[in-house]
Amino acid sequence: MSIAQWPEAERPREKLLSRGPNALSDAELLAIFLRTGCAGKSAVDLARDLLLRFGGLRPLLEADQDEFCQGQGLGPAKYAQLQAVLEMGRRHLSANMSEGELLTSPDLVRRYLSSHLRHRPQEVFAVLFLDSQHRLLTYEELFFGTIDSANVYPREVVKATLARNAAAVILAHNHPSGVAEPSDADRRITERLQKALDLVGVRVLDHMVVGDAEVVSFAERGWL
Repeated sequence: MSIAQWPEAERPREKLLSRGPNALSDAELLAIFLRTGCAGKSAVDLARDLLLRFGGLRPLLEADQDEFCQGQGLGPAKYAQLQAVLEMGRRHLSANMSEGELLTSPDLVRRYLSSHLRHRPQEVFAVLFLDSQHRLLTYEELFFGTIDSANVYPREVVKATLARNAAAVILAHNHPSGVAEPSDADRRITERLQKALDLVGVRVLDHMVVGDAEVVSFAERGWL
């Protein structure tokens, strides 16, 4: 039976419009993205198969192009469409961060950093450059490393901060292992960066470590 033959209240699109996106399962949300099924399968059936094959919604969304296009009913056009949707989400978060003071929106900062760093296979050190009202000026990834480390140079961070005329920064990096617990090396480089930036009158508001399931804040731990 095709989705068009289902009771209207059970069709994913109509269900979303009447009850909101939170009422839909992962398979139903994916079915709306897919739009159509394939021979013998509705879009929801196909979505369930894809979620089973990839191991869930998140691995599907984070798959590279080659892996993504191996899924039944998927291809370069769907991959491009998905990347556009994900980028719109990141830009929406960025716009919200630019409008408000980030110290009052720690959850927003966590979501933003997770969207950029959580899926990266190597360690990436990034900086949120902020104005005097703690609004986002720009996000930049400055250093790239291996699966368990990245060399961070305080001089380059200071140089980038001055070039962007930032009044404060939030430091961030990911742990590709998925474990967000900061290491001793993380704490040492944070202290060095804090001292270097303090010399030019720039505050380090936080250092966030992005893991698979959580983002650890140095500020919340009382380390800054």
